[in-house]
Amino acid sequence: MRPVVRLALAMGVQHSHLESVLRDLLLDEARRSWRNAGTEPNISQLSVTTGLSRKAVTARVREPSDTLPHTETSAAAKTLTLWLQMLADNPERRLLPVVAEGGDLSFEAMARQASRGNVHHRAILDELVRLQMATERDGRAELKATGFVPVGDLQAMLAFLGDNARDHVLAGVSNILGNEPRMLERAVFAQGLDAQACDRVQQLLRQRWDALHHELTQVLAEAVDEAEGHGPARMRVGIYSYFEDSAPVSREPSAPDTLKVKGGAS
Repeated sequence: MRPVVRLALAMGVQHSHLESVLRDLLLDEARRSWRNAGTEPNISQLSVTTGLSRKAVTARVREPSDTLPHTETSAAAKTLTLWLQMLADNPERRLLPVVAEGGDLSFEAMARQASRGNVHHRAILDELVRLQMATERDGRAELKATGFVPVGDLQAMLAFLGDNARDHVLAGVSNILGNEPRMLERAVFAQGLDAQACDRVQQLLRQRWDALHHELTQVLAEAVDEAEGHGPARMRVGIYSYFEDSAPVSREPSAPDTLKVKGGAS
């Protein structure tokens, strides 16, 4: 929770705001737990489970409001992902006509395919331009981004943090609680590095992820098409790295710095 508190303080979020969010989440998860056991909980049961007073529960028995956009359903994100996939197959596709006659590839056709025709291509292009991921000039759209990282949109960045961190933690929680299937959860940790080594490792990760991202996108897109977009399951695959300068850790003389592999379940 410490990184979340750090972010909250940096954004001006105080105790009362965090407490309000936590109460809603406690109630939401308590309801989920009771319903998974086949029972629709009443006020008293929710009060006992969460430790909240009956008065507090009564005032908050509602579905928590979802204030951030759903990144996995973003038409702009889907379009950019498809564009990057097409670019990997043909570098000339970085520059596309916004519209084209006949069967020629265009941004319009690509956006229609990515959004399954649910969002107009003009709205998608305007959003990508706003996020500085693409430019438009003389009737042509040019890709500028290497991934959907909307650094110009704080709300979207927070939404991605929430989605990615949630599913990362859910994988570990599922493994701890013994839920099936067992989720892949692995990390490598090393101490005693310098900043240049950390940067080299991060660059290696970026290169390897670009190739894996392209392969995963193709596999997942084919799976969605096979289910005609109506399958019951969802899946998120991610990668992360983090490094910082840290104070020396006090150790016993006989315990040298080592390279460690953090194991989860796979």
